[in-house]
Amino acid sequence: MLIKRKENENGHPHEPEVNVLEASFGPDRAPAPKESKTVIGEQMAFEGSIRGKENLVVEGKLKGNVELEGHQLVIGKKGEVEGEVLAKDVIVSGRMTGNLKALGRVEITKHAEFNGEIKAKRISVEDGAYLKAAVELDHEEEKKSVPADQPDFQSKAAKISEPLPLVVPFAAAAYGSK
Repeated sequence: MLIKRKENENGHPHEPEVNVLEASFGPDRAPAPKESKTVIGEQMAFEGSIRGKENLVVEGKLKGNVELEGHQLVIGKKGEVEGEVLAKDVIVSGRMTGNLKALGRVEITKHAEFNGEIKAKRISVEDGAYLKAAVELDHEEEKKSVPADQPDFQSKAAKISEPLPLVVPFAAAAYGSK
């Protein structure tokens, strides 16, 4: 990626701002710029639980549980996470050891090393990634359309809490009696 430098008023080169997510993962994978995010930088190490309502980017070391209600966790190429993770979407490009539950998708890139359990609705693993995991994919139940002239027995059966007695009419004529 080439970055064109501009000079500021003093004639010194001006360093352009680079979006860490776009530089690491490309503009199509980065969250929208208007969303707030927290970054744990390469030179940072954090131990403890994190709970938040914004996106989190880990480029340093994190040991502990992460809970991001409805938001994204990105583990950068140099990032290391050890612990339990619950987030909407997760992108792993660094190292992760532990259990990961995503309400949406999990993306394991070619630079990733993952060891643990994954539970998500969707998962993608790029060629070259190291993955040692038990994977459970949640499936969304598809609703079958029922024509208007036919009764919907499945939805009615789901509402019944007690078993219904089975009544079969006895046909005496079938057994030779009159």
